[in-house]
Amino acid sequence: MLFFMLSSNTMRTFIDFFTLSDPNIRYVVLGTMLLTSSAAIVGTFALLKKKALLGDATAHAVFPGICIAFMCTGTKHPIYLAIGAFATGWLALLLIDMLTKYSKIKEDIAIALLLSITFGIGTLLLSIIQNSANVAQVGLNNYLFGKAAALLGEDLILLSILGLIILITIGSFFKEFTLIAFDKAFAQSLGLPVSLLEFIFTSLIVLAIVIGIRAVGIVLMAAMLITPAAAARFWTDRLLTMVGLAALFGLLSGLLGSFISYIIPGMPTGPWIVLVVTTIAYVSFLFAPHKGIVARRLRQQRHQQKILQENILKLFYELGEKNDDSFGFRSIQDLIYHRPISIDKLIKGIKFLENGGFLYHKGDKWRLTGAGKNEGQRITQQHRLWELYLSKYLQIEPIYTHENAELIEHVLTPELVKELSKLLENNNDQRTK
Repeated sequence: MLFFMLSSNTMRTFIDFFTLSDPNIRYVVLGTMLLTSSAAIVGTFALLKKKALLGDATAHAVFPGICIAFMCTGTKHPIYLAIGAFATGWLALLLIDMLTKYSKIKEDIAIALLLSITFGIGTLLLSIIQNSANVAQVGLNNYLFGKAAALLGEDLILLSILGLIILITIGSFFKEFTLIAFDKAFAQSLGLPVSLLEFIFTSLIVLAIVIGIRAVGIVLMAAMLITPAAAARFWTDRLLTMVGLAALFGLLSGLLGSFISYIIPGMPTGPWIVLVVTTIAYVSFLFAPHKGIVARRLRQQRHQQKILQENILKLFYELGEKNDDSFGFRSIQDLIYHRPISIDKLIKGIKFLENGGFLYHKGDKWRLTGAGKNEGQRITQQHRLWELYLSKYLQIEPIYTHENAELIEHVLTPELVKELSKLLENNNDQRTK
């Protein structure tokens, strides 16, 4: 009976949350999903432009703007606070750019200076406000760490408007932003207004920060700007796909962070959103199929195993050439004598080759099969072809060619082998003439 009641309550919790029937839940979930996806899209271009630290600087720089807007208006109306935050955030980015251009201060130092100074000013202004008699200042410190549960209908409207502005702007200037992100000099040579585009993009960064500080907070907003894009980068090399994945990761983090905060009383939404997107990022870093650490490590192991097996086959083939006995049996001691390989690696490589049908064993000795001889011949020919190319065509001393050929022989493609053969034949023909 107790289990049935718990299951019923759990199901009701899921239904209440995902149907968004409660206005409070609706404001929080839609608001957080909107801000996280918008920030992720802008963060994708910031990451590609190597401007990741600008998000952190901007997030701290909007703090004094919020305080100044409150001191001037005496209200926490989201439009007034957003205007103040946008003004100081944009001004901070302008100062960073000026310091970098017109002084010897590097960008990272300028960011550190503006970040600490603006956040210090904001903290000072907040202390002044908190010591004032204005009761409307209650909750203003929520902008430091965020409080998504305090989002109201008017906040959602403002988030929707600002998010729509970001999406329309990114869509309108997608090609231009892509070009200046990858090759700014080429964009200038095409006559594009690079300065104007940089100004628009800077404004988008500030706007994305302004959208998110109410829910995630100043301290954590930089993570929402960059982390989804960093995670998406591990899954694709296509920019449009990367933007879509970053937005998806932002949406998921907003949804799951809000859900965890909803089902566990007292849990803050903003930090959980950041934890969820950080988890997504670490999963991407580890398990992405092409660029993940695990996949890269597996590729390295496969490549090392391939090199070991090809070296063993080449050794069998060369010994067969030397003794005029291509299918002669060789012992472990014979192989180690002619090529210094650890016994463990040698036995492991021989077992793989035997399972693949390249070696045949009898007792404690092995010999090449027909397929093994062909493969050993191919590797040996590629080795000698590269040595010949280095010595005859590039005029490199033979003493230096062997070690280089030991590395290159394993990565030569059939197309490249064909081109090298043609190049060497032409070189021999010219010398003959």
